Amino acid sequence: MPAMQTFDSDGVPIAYIDVAPKEGEAEPILLIHGFASNHTVNWVNTSWVRTLTGAGRRVIALDNRGHGRSGKLYDPEAYGSDLMAEDARRLLDHLDIPRADVMGYSMGARITAFLALAHPGRVRSALLGGLGIHLVEGRGLPAGISEAMEAPSRDDVTEPTARMFRVFAEQTGSDLKALAACMRGSRQTLSRAEVAQIEVPVLVAVGTTDTVAGSGPALAALIPEAKALDIPNRDHNLAVGDKVHKAGVLDFLAARP
Repeated sequence: MPAMQTFDSDGVPIAYIDVAPKEGEAEPILLIHGFASNHTVNWVNTSWVRTLTGAGRRVIALDNRGHGRSGKLYDPEAYGSDLMAEDARRLLDHLDIPRADVMGYSMGARITAFLALAHPGRVRSALLGGLGIHLVEGRGLPAGISEAMEAPSRDDVTEPTARMFRVFAEQTGSDLKALAACMRGSRQTLSRAEVAQIEVPVLVAVGTTDTVAGSGPALAALIPEAKALDIPNRDHNLAVGDKVHKAGVLDFLAARP
């Protein structure tokens, strides 16, 4: 397991790993995980870190605020997607990395999109996994997830998606109160005009049976330099570490400017 480090992001302790490539050019890629997950569950256990370092990449992966070993905050206003994107930007600053490929999954893809829009000079390419047109349309995760985190027991949660996330949060040892605040504060969308302003190369990778993300091709069609990658027969949870996803990302990284 890679060793964790921490840095101060405007008063919030952010935990991260920084893993050198097996060999090669050491081009950096920053990985941003999804809601109720952490860097280990999203990127280490799915073999993404091993895959990317094996392909010559320097892999940096953080625990988002409210998640993993990073600082826990209980005010929903502390979890705006723009604020979480600044955590990622400050991590690049902390590591003296002027520009990196950035890959996010689900909530992490939303953060990646906000980062690419706010700081295009810092993002060499944006890889948006598990998030399609719902970045714009604002649908996706049901509104009851915050309440599911606050329920006395998972047995009190009946809505299937909300229950799935409650179970997942318990499995990842998450702070349920912090996650409730995060869900209330991090559901921002971007307009069609805003996503059209994303200037960097983009890969939108969504499972074909993902009912959470919305259409990947529909989002990619709105972004000037975007390509869509369908991950066959994979839902929101299983698409993350799928071999088609990994192969598509490696091909995209090899071909982008």
